[in-house]
Amino acid sequence: MSNKKATIYTGTGDNGTTSLIGGTRVRKDHIRVEAYGTIDELNAHLGLLSVVIEDDQTRLFIEKIEHNMLTIGCSLANEQKSEYTLSDEDIAVMQKAIDNLEASLPPMHSFIIPGGTEAAARANLCRTVCRRAERVLTTLRREQEIEQNIMTYINRLSDYLFLLQRQQLNGEEKKWEKTCR
Repeated sequence: MSNKKATIYTGTGDNGTTSLIGGTRVRKDHIRVEAYGTIDELNAHLGLLSVVIEDDQTRLFIEKIEHNMLTIGCSLANEQKSEYTLSDEDIAVMQKAIDNLEASLPPMHSFIIPGGTEAAARANLCRTVCRRAERVLTTLRREQEIEQNIMTYINRLSDYLFLLQRQQLNGEEKKWEKTCR
């Protein structure tokens, strides 16, 4: 029996490569690595958001989103068809959450200045990272197949995060004085 202690470092990435699920080694700046790394970054920001959300139901919903981010990350890190998938039900649940939030908010007629409350600012930061993830996924999709439900979910998630930002402002939105038309 070996008394060797396991370590987090292996040294295999010291040359700027990493392994995908399945064993293929790719450069750490490969678009697939960038895609699942951006999803990982988004998930870290969602964790920060969840600790300042006061409503238990919303916090639990964000935790469900965090689980879905891990599912997406595993799917993107897998070079083969992945068992990690999002279902149509995951999309439907997100859309229902969007519909509920949107129904609770007044119509919007101008851009909103970020900030206002910590929760709103964090939701907005999550939204911007989510939009970047969507751009990276779009680039990856030109080279390799990505499940449609991943693309749809990420697109809906940015909408949800925008509305969550508005909700967390409790009607105290600072509006941009100009128009972008």
